[in-house]
Amino acid sequence: MECRRKRITKVDILGFEFEMGLFPNILDEARSKGIDIAPKYIPAEVFDKRAVEKNQVVFHDVAAIEVKPHIKKRSVAVELTDFSVFYSQDSIANAEAAIKEKGSRIVVEKGQIVKVSKDKNGIVTREVLTKHWTDWIDYWAVDFDFESKREIVRVLKDPPKQTVLKGMEKPEQMVMPEYEEVWTGDYIFENEWQSFRTKKERSIELKSVFHECEPGKRKIAVKVVDIFGNDTMTIIEVRV
Repeated sequence: MECRRKRITKVDILGFEFEMGLFPNILDEARSKGIDIAPKYIPAEVFDKRAVEKNQVVFHDVAAIEVKPHIKKRSVAVELTDFSVFYSQDSIANAEAAIKEKGSRIVVEKGQIVKVSKDKNGIVTREVLTKHWTDWIDYWAVDFDFESKREIVRVLKDPPKQTVLKGMEKPEQMVMPEYEEVWTGDYIFENEWQSFRTKKERSIELKSVFHECEPGKRKIAVKVVDIFGNDTMTIIEVRV
């Protein structure tokens, strides 16, 4: 609303964390009103004076999901085709300068997890641990009918109800709180299919099973939880 009043068409939102399920609904709603919102994570380096002085603080974008629907008669399957992250924690340059001989450090820089090591002769080597975009995924799930369950919250009515207590010598009034159920405008993600890694099974499926659906348009939500526990969701519309 503030952007519309001030005729601002693009805004960055900085946060240490974002509420689960917040995206992409809020981005789509803003885009429909002509406002481009770019959510970005605030890195821990903002508290490091040396990193600030060296201009090494990077506000990285929220992860992005790409999916492809497969429709067969009256059923739909979803294929996860890409998952992009832009995290940065520390920097390779800082790690190389800080680690001692025969030491190592794990660094996250520009969406890659890198192991920086230094041998007894002071020679530094780098090993990229995230060799494929799937290495970032710990868990992903699909809701084949995202708008089937509304998000309802209980809110306090205003003004509260006044109640007279009986059986007292001097009747007194007591404030009894009353609540009403209100739809937030959002929907609850219901996990209807999932694939996740275990300690024994490190591989992950990239295509869901086919799910039978009623004919017509529907919105499918796909949620990905990365290896750092961050939650990302995207919504697609399909016609069965």
